[in-house]
Amino acid sequence: MIEYRNEGAVRVIVLAAPERLNALDAAMQSELLAALETAGADPACRAIVLTGRGRAFCAGQNLADRDPRRLTAPPDLQASVAQGYNPLIRALRESPVPIVCALNGVAAGAGVGLALSCDIILAAEGARFLLAFSRIGLGPDSGVSWYLTRALGELRAKALMLNGAALDAAEAQAAGLVAAVHPAQALEAAGLAQACALADGPSLALALTRRAIHAAATNDLNAQLDLEAELQGQAGRSPDYAEGVLAFLEKRPACFAARGD
Repeated sequence: MIEYRNEGAVRVIVLAAPERLNALDAAMQSELLAALETAGADPACRAIVLTGRGRAFCAGQNLADRDPRRLTAPPDLQASVAQGYNPLIRALRESPVPIVCALNGVAAGAGVGLALSCDIILAAEGARFLLAFSRIGLGPDSGVSWYLTRALGELRAKALMLNGAALDAAEAQAAGLVAAVHPAQALEAAGLAQACALADGPSLALALTRRAIHAAATNDLNAQLDLEAELQGQAGRSPDYAEGVLAFLEKRPACFAARGD
């Protein structure tokens, strides 16, 4: 259900259950978490592409597993979210390497959270975010309320989530959620090209940049200034900084070290 392959220093991870629109069950959640952790622990991996097979990116929870006609009691959704989805969102958010989401189709429910937890989203022209939680009597999970409130503002986030509305690829790009929109047939190549560009970059500097941006959501200015100074100190001691300065002075492309070097 989860497939992966290496494209040079890029690990491509594919949600591969197109017959159910890549909806997640417990087994697929576990496989995806393992794939992310394995990629992050591999020093040869310098960037990740996350995408889906078929006409959807991820339809969220596989509701066939939650059919009330087959259950003897209501499901424990608190445990389901805490144990199944939250670890995935944290793994994406805290990945040691940047993650590009190639949003090949609809992302619904928790699938929206998976996409928004990546660092850069490239979308196919027919892709869309579907905020479908309220349609099945639920509130948001998988970080969706956190991401959308910060990206869109409280009122627009409410309007979308209370109505179970959708954002198409163009609207998501205009809102700043999607970096670029591509024809469907060009998305895979675009996602890989973006990830390869990141993989060729200074791994430590990219990791520190992501850490600073993530912290900015909760830091005040003084705390952020202190953090930037700390992170810049780490970057300045790295071989990549010396190489970057030399490359600039010698008017040549920089050749940054592998992760951990």
